[in-house]
Amino acid sequence: MPEAERSACTRQPAARQARLDRARWRCRRGMKELDVLLERFVARGLERIDDGDLGALERLLDSPDQDILEWLASASAAPPSGMTGIVSLIRSVALGRP
Repeated sequence: MPEAERSACTRQPAARQARLDRARWRCRRGMKELDVLLERFVARGLERIDDGDLGALERLLDSPDQDILEWLASASAAPPSGMTGIVSLIRSVALGRP
């Protein structure tokens, strides 16, 4: 394998791991109810998500805590477009329901 390809292969997993580490840290929110949900998701499902879901999670974590909690805990609150999948995934992993 040429050096450039070998270097790209090593950087890609490292870059993904750095994104996962940042997401793991950002899931510590300071609101007890939200922390419980996100910590369960981090422990049970974070490492398994694909890059698309990771991007959606990063966008979700840019939102205010109260909004995130409402989207995760309320079946009637609809998350913004592009975040529905990650919200459903967090619910199913953290709460054990769809």
